[in-house]
Amino acid sequence: MKINSGFIAHNDGEDKLLVSTGATKFSGLVRSNPTAGFIIECLEQDTTEDEIVEKMQQKWEVSDEIARRDVRKIIEQLRGIGAIDE
Repeated sequence: MKINSGFIAHNDGEDKLLVSTGATKFSGLVRSNPTAGFIIECLEQDTTEDEIVEKMQQKWEVSDEIARRDVRKIIEQLRGIGAIDE
């Protein structure tokens, strides 16, 4: 899975923005916290949920349970706006 080509990921200082290009049903932008920003960065390349969880655990001291919960939550929110290509 990866970010839909109808969205552009952009770094705005410490924030990661996900901007719709207008080629999707969602119009607007998503401003993310550091965790969501990290997940979005991972999704700029084709990846899996397990790979993102592993990368989170390498970056931060976080349990598998918490990392997996956060990854699933962000991915579901991104799916909800059509930002994920499976």
